[in-house]
Amino acid sequence: MGRIVTVAVCTLNQWAMDFEGNFKKILESIKDAKAQGATFRSGPELEITGYNCEDHFFESDTILHSWEVLAALLKSSICEDILVDVGMPVMHRNVTYNCRVAFLNRRIVLIRPKMQLCDTHMYRESRWFSAWTKEKTVEDYLLPDIITQITNQRFVQIGDAVITTRDTCIGFEICEELWHPSSNNIPMSLDGVEIITNASGSIFTVRKSYIIADLINAATQKCGGCYMYNNYRGCDGSRMYFSGTSSITLNGNILKRGKQFSLKDVEVNVATFDLEDIRTYRNSMRSRTHTGAKSKPYPRVIIDFSLSYDNDNYKLTTEPIDNNLFDNETISLTSKKTNIIYHTPEEEISMAPAAWMWDYLRRSCQGGFFLPLSGGIDSSSTACLIYSMCQMIVDAINDGDKQVLADVQKIVGDFNYIPNDPKQLCNTLLITCYMATENSSQDTKKRAAELAADIGSFHHSIVIDIAVTAVLKIFQQVTNLVPRFRAHGGSPRENLALQNVQARLRMVIAYLFAQLMLWVRGRPGGLLVLGSSNVDEALRGYFTKYDCSSADINPIGGISKNDLIKFLHYFSNKNNFNSLKKILDAPPTAELEPLQAGKVAQLDEVDMGMTYNELSIYGKLRKNKCAGPFTMFCKLLPHWNHCTPKEVADKVKHFYRCYAINRHKMTILTPSCHIENYTPDDNRTDHRQFLYNHTWKWQFDAIDEQVKKINEGDTNNMKNKKTGPGIPPKPKPSNFSNTKIPGVVV
Repeated sequence: MGRIVTVAVCTLNQWAMDFEGNFKKILESIKDAKAQGATFRSGPELEITGYNCEDHFFESDTILHSWEVLAALLKSSICEDILVDVGMPVMHRNVTYNCRVAFLNRRIVLIRPKMQLCDTHMYRESRWFSAWTKEKTVEDYLLPDIITQITNQRFVQIGDAVITTRDTCIGFEICEELWHPSSNNIPMSLDGVEIITNASGSIFTVRKSYIIADLINAATQKCGGCYMYNNYRGCDGSRMYFSGTSSITLNGNILKRGKQFSLKDVEVNVATFDLEDIRTYRNSMRSRTHTGAKSKPYPRVIIDFSLSYDNDNYKLTTEPIDNNLFDNETISLTSKKTNIIYHTPEEEISMAPAAWMWDYLRRSCQGGFFLPLSGGIDSSSTACLIYSMCQMIVDAINDGDKQVLADVQKIVGDFNYIPNDPKQLCNTLLITCYMATENSSQDTKKRAAELAADIGSFHHSIVIDIAVTAVLKIFQQVTNLVPRFRAHGGSPRENLALQNVQARLRMVIAYLFAQLMLWVRGRPGGLLVLGSSNVDEALRGYFTKYDCSSADINPIGGISKNDLIKFLHYFSNKNNFNSLKKILDAPPTAELEPLQAGKVAQLDEVDMGMTYNELSIYGKLRKNKCAGPFTMFCKLLPHWNHCTPKEVADKVKHFYRCYAINRHKMTILTPSCHIENYTPDDNRTDHRQFLYNHTWKWQFDAIDEQVKKINEGDTNNMKNKKTGPGIPPKPKPSNFSNTKIPGVVV
């Protein structure tokens, strides 16, 4: 019996309900794993169906087609002589479970259901699945006929069990089980399970990547063993972007780690390690061995198969990325430096939405993007993300990715086209348009044109006043009234209506151009319209319903204004785009009200009555910290000591009034790439009503009462300061004594 084992983890870019495409990528990953010498291959959660099938999981067809894909895998010669586990939904006794199905040489070994479901943030797993709650228990599962005909098995075990081979023991976790306080990897490791695989569907949020690595490192450092973490990467048809970074970790050290951002559909990482390293590591921790001796055993499914080969004890093993025993230049564990790449938030923002848009573009069969480019921070950020996408495409093609090249050629309708410059590709895929009215300044027009020149987009500047005038004439014909801007003596209602008609007409014109501009350029197809509303403005409701924020997709809809500003600084320095420096220096403005002496008189933060910094704090307290108006006031008061209690109260009230009045706008938010957890998108992450009593009377009364108490307390303190410190009263005799109640000092 050998001791050197090679295992493979897989990062797949699956597409929900695309059984044919998902099957091909799973098969490709198995073929690649075998080619690299692996004898055990694992993959992401629900990889056969794709993760985000959502209510399709209620359909019996989804389960049927999953078994059909599994049958095709079982019959494939590619899957012979390698232990494989794949993810799919399985119905057992009329209950649907999220399962791993392990198979070897045309026989199913074990069905292992998920034991902890995730219902946090974007996740709603308990809507479709039930958790397997019978710890260390298995039951007989009746296999469907299409499987029995291949495996000659009528029943297989389903439940919380592990697999014992001739040389080691393998256990399973599924995504949330790693995050749970009582992770399954602990009792499994105590029972001698040496290899634990985790099939995950972990989504990207900014500043998250190191957390997963820390969880895995901590688990294997404390318990020892090999941990195989598998994850998706890309957009599988929803607002999520899966963050990749599949890894193999041994005894607290990462041996292999996949990329976080890439356009590659299939990435397989393998590592070779010595099983004896696990055994000696665990045996040296005496408290662990004593606890393991008392552990309750798992049911074991025994198979006549070995992950290692005889007489292979001298095979070269994979050394840890950051702790290579044989490399004198290896960085010490105590050093803050690392060979593992952790991207900065600005780098993450430059790549995650870009890769998400690429998946959406190639799978929607459209010919590119149309972007209303205003010359402000938001639309400029969207334009830069398209340029970043083009950079990633060109890099992937230069690295020999044939699938990316084929997708580009299909999009542009030219199968001889080979892009070699991001700027030229951006000109092919992106049309930008500055839509001016009489309220637009020459400064913003110039900034938009300069940025378009920097990134290479196909750019137009148009004037839409004729359309605005035509719509207003219809109103005038019916009412014989002429609405006026506030600057011209109009009421707030008139002022807002005149702003909204400009904004909404831009949306109508954007879709007209998106449908016809490729016809103008002599290419087939249409364009996807891009929105540019950030997460803070959505939270405040600072946008017009059905304006340019209404689009096909919005790549920045999950990003805060502050992060967008930092991203543009990073992107400007990286690409030497001077146009971005001017955009960053300009104050944010909607440019929907009349100019004064040719200059912008309308500023976003003045319109909103709050700063973007304040908005970001409100959003995190409201969503992430689950704070209502009263709790938000209490939490802000000690931090905002530059404000009086009444000023803090007024700020909180103003935010919640605006939030309540505009909450209905959240119901029509354009789908965006999920970046921040405090997004107010009510479709997926923020389930709250959209009709509020905007007076919040009870809640605001509670805040007012608290302010009153604080002010009264301050007044009393001032009185005490004037009269000097008081003499404490003489204490009254106690009714208790130490003799009656021993141990109590009176």
